[in-house]
Amino acid sequence: MPSAIEDIEDMVSFDDPTLHERQSARKSIIPRSRKKKELLSNEELHTDSLIPGTQKIWMKTWGCSHNNSDGEYMAGQLAASGYKMTDDPTQADLWLLNSCTVKSPAEDHFRNSIKKAQEQQKKVVVAGCVPQAQPRMDYLKGLSIIGVQQIDRVVEVVDEAVKGHSVRLLGQKKDGGRRLGGARLDLPKIRKNPLIEIISINTGCLNACTYCKTKHARGDLASYPIEELVERARQSFQEGVCEIWLTSEDTGAYGRDIGTDLPTLLWKLVEEIPEGAMLRLGMTNPPYILEHLEEMAKILNHPRVYAFLHVPVQSASDSVLMDMKREYCIDDFKRVVDFLRDRVPGVTIATDIICGFPGETDADFQETVELVKDYRFPSLFINQFYPRPGTPAAKMEQVPAHVKKQRTKELSQLFHSYNPYDHKIGERQHVLVTEESFDAQYYVAHNKFYEQVLVPKRAEFKGMMIEVDIYEAGKHFLKGRPVEDSKPFTPSIAAPLQKGEVSGLIEVSAHTNTHSILHFLKIQYIGLKNIQCSLIQLQIKKHLIQILFYT
Repeated sequence: MPSAIEDIEDMVSFDDPTLHERQSARKSIIPRSRKKKELLSNEELHTDSLIPGTQKIWMKTWGCSHNNSDGEYMAGQLAASGYKMTDDPTQADLWLLNSCTVKSPAEDHFRNSIKKAQEQQKKVVVAGCVPQAQPRMDYLKGLSIIGVQQIDRVVEVVDEAVKGHSVRLLGQKKDGGRRLGGARLDLPKIRKNPLIEIISINTGCLNACTYCKTKHARGDLASYPIEELVERARQSFQEGVCEIWLTSEDTGAYGRDIGTDLPTLLWKLVEEIPEGAMLRLGMTNPPYILEHLEEMAKILNHPRVYAFLHVPVQSASDSVLMDMKREYCIDDFKRVVDFLRDRVPGVTIATDIICGFPGETDADFQETVELVKDYRFPSLFINQFYPRPGTPAAKMEQVPAHVKKQRTKELSQLFHSYNPYDHKIGERQHVLVTEESFDAQYYVAHNKFYEQVLVPKRAEFKGMMIEVDIYEAGKHFLKGRPVEDSKPFTPSIAAPLQKGEVSGLIEVSAHTNTHSILHFLKIQYIGLKNIQCSLIQLQIKKHLIQILFYT
């Protein structure tokens, strides 16, 4: 059984909590009383047999792009402090498992991974929405937990887990009583794809959908300021990124808590995008995009923004939508889609549908079928309803399992009955190449409408905007043949980072500003913690305090 320890010493920075807030936050960690002199003596005279910062860590992330962004930040901080990130779980000393609570199968995989780690005698740290929403689950007992707003303290938690201690940081970040979007955006990170930057623009949402467990973890809407998001995008392009994804639980609600809105942010971001680089918008629920349709159409038509929007409908029955508390009717959804299709020719609208929500009748389901027949969505995510513990929908009268399965099967067959891209054959398109296909036979590019285009796997194409002729279409992809007399264009303004290289680390110079020095010293402080250099830590902390109060 891991031992309980005192709260880990906080770093000093501009956005640190007050002394009163810091004392309150300690409630999330079980204290062990001992005298201060005794603590200093032990730290100075004895070191742990396992020195934190020298281990290998394997990280697994489930879920949405917001979760993936959190995972990139955690990996970057761990690597910056000396840990070795590995792709081989068998070689790792510690498993960092970043969970998703949207569906039961994802949580099942998460729980099974914990069990597997323990069977292999691996240290375990858990993160993400599952432990944030339900930290007292039996299978999480004794494990260290990083809350979704505490990812900037991952090094501290892993340090203690390596030593056999259990630490749980689940608090919310606040400034003057106002809830913040989360950890700082300028933390070190390791991008899963060095060409793609994922930026979470806000956390939480304004809805209270009866089936949603994520709300329990991410909470109410909290947006990052525009200037911080713009600065993050600017830094990303300076590190060779050529594509930015904006993510959150609901991008359409962005800014409502801080007196701004999504179009205002997007116009600011567009100014930073180099020629040939692209911006992809994240998921938005219908209620919060309706009032911005005119501006959104203009933005989606911009040459450096993908004409793509993910707008979940979930059901075409107003009765079901009411039971879900989705806060719109089907006519609202149709208005969004019809308007954007009219004003943004060729726009891709992706949507989600839940089959077998409690109380859904055959007539309700048939309305959803008719919607798909009418709109023939090129990208459709079909989900069988899973009751999530603690949600209102879990207490409603459930649709029989065989009915849910049959409806899911029927809708899937309808979706696969049409080919949305056949009319694209013969077109000449500009596509941005950013990834490798799952079978490693092609490079994956995307055209203006964020349609997947497979191109020959030539090294000189990676990260380039190239011109292709479309010669084949599948259900989920197009295939493009490079135009012979067309030269690839590089949208990157700098060489991309190498795979696994840490983003956001700075070099200190005579011209480095105070904030950058603080950030640099914080990384050094974390690294020194790992080798137990307590006296040097205190010196650095002293310098941090001096910078804060005397500059």
